[in-house]
Amino acid sequence: MDWNKDHIRETMLSLETAALQSARDKYLDYVSTARLDRSEPIENDEQAQAEVASDFAEALDDTLDDYADKLDKLRTIDFGPKTTVAEGAVIKLSGRYFVVAVSTDKFVCHGRELMGISTLAPIFEAIDGARAGETVQFNGRELKVEAVS
Repeated sequence: MDWNKDHIRETMLSLETAALQSARDKYLDYVSTARLDRSEPIENDEQAQAEVASDFAEALDDTLDDYADKLDKLRTIDFGPKTTVAEGAVIKLSGRYFVVAVSTDKFVCHGRELMGISTLAPIFEAIDGARAGETVQFNGRELKVEAVS
Protein backbone atom coordinates (compact mmCIF):
# COMPACT_ATOMS: atom_id res chain seq x y z
CA MET A 1 0.00 0.00 0.00
CA ASP A 2 1.28 3.45 -0.89
CA TRP A 3 1.07 5.65 2.23
CA ASN A 4 1.39 9.41 2.51
CA LYS A 5 3.53 9.25 5.63
CA ASP A 6 3.59 13.03 6.04
CA HIS A 7 -0.18 12.88 6.39
CA ILE A 8 0.12 10.02 8.89
CA ARG A 9 2.65 12.02 10.93
CA GLU A 10 0.39 15.11 10.87
CA THR A 11 -2.61 13.02 11.92
CA MET A 12 -0.64 11.51 14.81
CA LEU A 13 0.66 14.94 15.84
CA SER A 14 -2.85 16.37 15.77
CA LEU A 15 -4.27 13.54 17.88
CA GLU A 16 -1.43 13.66 20.41
CA THR A 17 -1.68 17.47 20.63
CA ALA A 18 -5.40 17.16 21.40
CA ALA A 19 -4.65 14.50 24.03
CA LEU A 20 -2.00 16.76 25.57
CA GLN A 21 -4.46 19.66 25.74
CA SER A 22 -7.10 17.44 27.36
CA ALA A 23 -4.57 16.16 29.91
CA ARG A 24 -3.43 19.74 30.57
CA ASP A 25 -7.03 20.84 31.21
CA LYS A 26 -7.52 17.95 33.64
CA TYR A 27 -4.25 18.81 35.32
CA LEU A 28 -5.32 22.41 35.85
CA ASP A 29 -8.68 21.27 37.25
CA TYR A 30 -6.97 18.99 39.75
CA VAL A 31 -4.41 21.59 40.73
CA SER A 32 -7.14 24.12 41.43
CA THR A 33 -8.98 21.65 43.69
CA ALA A 34 -5.79 20.77 45.54
CA ARG A 35 -5.45 24.27 46.96
CA LEU A 36 -6.83 24.88 50.42
CA ASP A 37 -8.25 28.21 51.56
CA ARG A 38 -5.74 29.10 54.27
CA SER A 39 -7.99 31.88 55.62
CA GLU A 40 -10.45 29.32 57.01
CA PRO A 41 -9.98 26.45 59.47
CA ILE A 42 -8.99 23.26 57.65
CA GLU A 43 -11.12 20.19 58.24
CA ASN A 44 -9.53 16.73 58.12
CA ASP A 45 -11.75 15.75 55.17
CA GLU A 46 -10.72 18.84 53.24
CA GLN A 47 -7.05 18.11 53.95
CA ALA A 48 -7.45 14.49 52.80
CA GLN A 49 -9.27 15.56 49.63
CA ALA A 50 -6.62 18.13 48.87
CA GLU A 51 -3.88 15.52 49.33
CA VAL A 52 -5.66 13.09 46.99
CA ALA A 53 -6.15 15.86 44.41
CA SER A 54 -2.48 16.75 44.75
CA ASP A 55 -1.49 13.11 44.11
CA PHE A 56 -3.69 13.05 41.00
CA ALA A 57 -2.17 16.31 39.82
CA GLU A 58 1.31 14.82 40.19
CA ALA A 59 0.28 11.76 38.17
CA LEU A 60 -1.23 14.00 35.50
CA ASP A 61 1.98 16.02 35.42
CA ASP A 62 3.79 12.81 34.43
CA THR A 63 1.14 12.26 31.74
CA LEU A 64 1.75 15.76 30.38
CA ASP A 65 5.46 14.99 30.15
CA ASP A 66 4.70 11.71 28.33
CA TYR A 67 2.57 13.51 25.72
CA ALA A 68 5.21 16.21 25.25
CA ASP A 69 7.85 13.50 24.74
CA LYS A 70 5.63 11.77 22.16
CA LEU A 71 5.17 15.02 20.24
CA ASP A 72 8.92 15.67 20.23
CA LYS A 73 9.61 12.14 19.01
CA LEU A 74 6.99 12.33 16.24
CA ARG A 75 8.62 15.52 14.94
CA THR A 76 12.06 13.88 14.68
CA ILE A 77 11.31 10.37 13.36
CA ASP A 78 12.39 9.60 9.79
CA PHE A 79 9.17 8.49 8.10
CA GLY A 80 10.96 7.82 4.80
CA PRO A 81 10.45 4.57 2.85
CA LYS A 82 11.39 1.39 4.70
CA THR A 83 12.06 -2.15 3.49
CA THR A 84 12.28 -3.67 6.97
CA VAL A 85 10.33 -3.05 10.16
CA ALA A 86 12.02 -0.08 11.81
CA GLU A 87 11.10 3.21 13.44
CA GLY A 88 9.11 5.27 10.93
CA ALA A 89 7.69 2.25 9.10
CA VAL A 90 4.03 1.61 8.42
CA ILE A 91 3.44 -2.11 8.58
CA LYS A 92 0.62 -4.55 8.04
CA LEU A 93 0.90 -7.27 10.65
CA SER A 94 -1.56 -10.17 10.51
CA GLY A 95 -4.23 -7.99 8.92
CA ARG A 96 -3.74 -4.88 11.06
CA TYR A 97 -1.87 -1.67 10.28
CA PHE A 98 0.67 -0.16 12.66
CA VAL A 99 2.92 2.89 12.61
CA VAL A 100 6.26 2.28 14.33
CA ALA A 101 6.73 5.58 16.12
CA VAL A 102 5.00 6.20 19.45
CA SER A 103 2.21 4.29 21.14
CA THR A 104 -1.25 5.63 20.31
CA ASP A 105 -4.87 4.63 20.40
CA LYS A 106 -6.38 3.41 17.14
CA PHE A 107 -6.95 6.15 14.58
CA VAL A 108 -8.12 6.40 10.99
CA CYS A 109 -5.92 7.76 8.22
CA HIS A 110 -6.23 7.17 4.46
CA GLY A 111 -9.48 5.32 5.22
CA ARG A 112 -7.62 2.67 7.20
CA GLU A 113 -7.47 2.02 10.91
CA LEU A 114 -3.94 2.27 12.29
CA MET A 115 -2.33 2.18 15.70
CA GLY A 116 1.00 3.60 16.76
CA ILE A 117 3.49 1.33 18.49
CA SER A 118 6.69 2.36 20.18
CA THR A 119 10.10 0.82 19.64
CA LEU A 120 9.91 0.12 23.39
CA ALA A 121 6.79 -2.06 22.98
CA PRO A 122 7.40 -5.78 23.57
CA ILE A 123 6.05 -6.65 20.12
CA PHE A 124 8.63 -4.43 18.43
CA GLU A 125 11.44 -6.69 19.61
CA ALA A 126 9.77 -9.57 17.75
CA ILE A 127 9.19 -7.67 14.50
CA ASP A 128 12.28 -5.42 14.39
CA GLY A 129 14.10 -5.91 11.09
CA ALA A 130 11.48 -8.22 9.58
CA ARG A 131 10.63 -7.91 5.90
CA ALA A 132 7.28 -8.19 4.14
CA GLY A 133 6.33 -11.85 3.81
CA GLU A 134 8.24 -12.99 6.89
CA THR A 135 6.64 -14.64 9.89
CA VAL A 136 7.65 -13.76 13.44
CA GLN A 137 6.91 -15.29 16.84
CA PHE A 138 5.32 -13.24 19.61
CA ASN A 139 3.85 -14.60 22.85
CA GLY A 140 3.68 -18.08 21.38
CA ARG A 141 1.83 -16.92 18.27
CA GLU A 142 2.95 -16.67 14.67
CA LEU A 143 2.41 -13.25 13.13
CA LYS A 144 2.89 -12.50 9.45
CA VAL A 145 4.46 -9.24 8.35
CA GLU A 146 2.33 -8.65 5.26
CA ALA A 147 3.67 -5.25 4.22
CA VAL A 148 6.36 -2.73 5.16
CA SER A 149 6.60 0.82 3.83
